[in-house]
Amino acid sequence: MRNKIEDLRNHLFVVIEGLLDPERPMDIERAKAVADVAQVMINSAKVEVDMVKALDARNGSGFLQIGQETVK
Repeated sequence: MRNKIEDLRNHLFVVIEGLLDPERPMDIERAKAVADVAQVMINSAKVEVDMVKALDARNGSGFLQIGQETVK
């Protein structure tokens, strides 16, 4: 799986940087859309955490990895 929680964080930081860029600020509506999608992903990750706990999955769920290096 290619997209990990770290990728989500990186995308959100890009949005923040875009909003703060004085020369080419990101459109507010676009930033809100990214934030909305990110919130859905975060909520999904919370469900995955519950699943990992319930199943005692020691390696995570794929999106959330426990004790594994991310391959890019």
